[in-house]
Amino acid sequence: MKTNLKTLLLIPFFALLLFTSCQDEVIDITPAEDSEALTAESELTSLMFSTSIMDGSADNIIDNASCTSVKLPITVIVNGLEIYIDSREDFAVIEAIFKEFDDDEDDLEIVFPITIILSNHEEIVIENRDALEELIEDCRGENEDDDDIECIDFHYPISFSVFNTDFQIIDVVTIENDRQLYRFLKRVKNAEVIASLNFPITLEYADGTTVQVNNNQELARTIKEAKDACDEDDDNDYGDDDFTKERLDKYLVACPWVVYEFKRNDVNLSDQYNQYALNFKEDGVVVMRARNGDMLTGTWTTRVTNRGALLKLEFETLADFTLEWIVYDIEDGKIKIYEVGGNRIILKRNCDIIFDITKERIENFLQECLWRIARLHVNGTDNEKDYIGTPLKFYENNVVKLRVNGELVVGTYEIGVRSAGFTLQITLEGRPDLKLEWLITFLENDLIKLENVNNQMILKRHCPDSDDDLTYVDAVLVNGLWEVALYEDASGNLTDYYYMYTLDFRETGRIVVTDPNNGISNGSWLAYRNDGLKLGMYFGNNEPFGTLNHRWSVKEITPERIELKDFSANGEVERVLVLEKK
Repeated sequence: MKTNLKTLLLIPFFALLLFTSCQDEVIDITPAEDSEALTAESELTSLMFSTSIMDGSADNIIDNASCTSVKLPITVIVNGLEIYIDSREDFAVIEAIFKEFDDDEDDLEIVFPITIILSNHEEIVIENRDALEELIEDCRGENEDDDDIECIDFHYPISFSVFNTDFQIIDVVTIENDRQLYRFLKRVKNAEVIASLNFPITLEYADGTTVQVNNNQELARTIKEAKDACDEDDDNDYGDDDFTKERLDKYLVACPWVVYEFKRNDVNLSDQYNQYALNFKEDGVVVMRARNGDMLTGTWTTRVTNRGALLKLEFETLADFTLEWIVYDIEDGKIKIYEVGGNRIILKRNCDIIFDITKERIENFLQECLWRIARLHVNGTDNEKDYIGTPLKFYENNVVKLRVNGELVVGTYEIGVRSAGFTLQITLEGRPDLKLEWLITFLENDLIKLENVNNQMILKRHCPDSDDDLTYVDAVLVNGLWEVALYEDASGNLTDYYYMYTLDFRETGRIVVTDPNNGISNGSWLAYRNDGLKLGMYFGNNEPFGTLNHRWSVKEITPERIELKDFSANGEVERVLVLEKK
């Protein structure tokens, strides 16, 4: 998602008027239009709010209610069999038991207590069946109109510019999921906050296709047009009994699919088949690409029966995939298929994956932009921290350069063709962890995955000139000297450790750190995009700046101030670093 940082500095026009009415001086700032702000009564606020409502239809096979969802894990008794349900994939087990015999009476009992998630994302504990039935009575019936919009969803994260009651400062709130969006928009509807959405953003339709919108008007129109454009599946017949053959066929051939999870006869084979890619052709041919680049050709057919939608795969030399699978779920760019006996595949759609790999194509691909090392796991050690802010550049004639502290370390690279597939070997002085012969296991427009025995490396493409936000960040950083105005971590405020130091971000990617007492030291920096804007800085073991070796999230940036944060895996802020112009 691209966020136009320049818009983060803009205040809606009406807010600016209120602000300047309380001040004597005139602030020279270009205001955003009134229509950019979400208000309690606006149509867009209501549409976004409806999109954020919790959709409880996925587990209707358990609770028979589309306005509630059962929080997993739970235990149920299905036709006398006790089943532990800890994922949505297990709903298919219930469906399989129900459909095992046509002439039996199906029964499902829930083992209480359970936790129910309501449409407003709140959670309550239900102690017995009567309490659950009372809750279900408040829901609409099967396939009745309801308030939630299910045919389109936001691609997270998204962010809002928020204005405080004095209209004097701007905060940027990042939203990671529907629950956070629901709660934030609830505050907007209660007139507790004034906010504007930062564009562009991406939305995904129910069929997995995406659309990018650039302003409020486009967003409102897109949501309204998608509102009734799919089957919301708000009935109590689980799975994809509502599939049609035409819908499934069209979905399969739209883009390639990558194996995300694989189980055969109750044996987990995900490590063996992860990143295998399937390309379904309209003529019934399916092409499978293994991690080593080998191409296998098979056939595929679909049909819809009383068991649901079925996908039949046949390969002469790939028995694990050869089966008629039940398609039990299509959502969020995924297809989930299974068959009784412990067989399950989860496929993820990837329209960017490259199927026809050649040596020349890999070489041309590498030479297009810079490449940053996003992961480097060698001999049980994570070494990617040593490459923060140090991108690779591949040239013709097998020359590769690594930018370290603004200086280019020159080496060589070679694309090899082996029986196992295509390989990449990099030779750089002082960098033995790169010198392995890496097997190229995955290739798409912005990503290369490589393996060597138990070692892994991931390269991500970095093209700063094609990203206006990165151009802006780079221009701000190289314009003048900076100092640490704030550094906080779990141990407290440590800003004093950086007193009197200055940082000079050079266009070459070098950071010159000046200490009036101990002279000059160097570091590396790189601003890039990865689920938001990042600033990678690496100072080696030069303390106190070695503590700041990290890929920081850029939360706010102006020509005079940069606020950076480090988040934990669960989204909590662990460290804050603020740089201000000296």
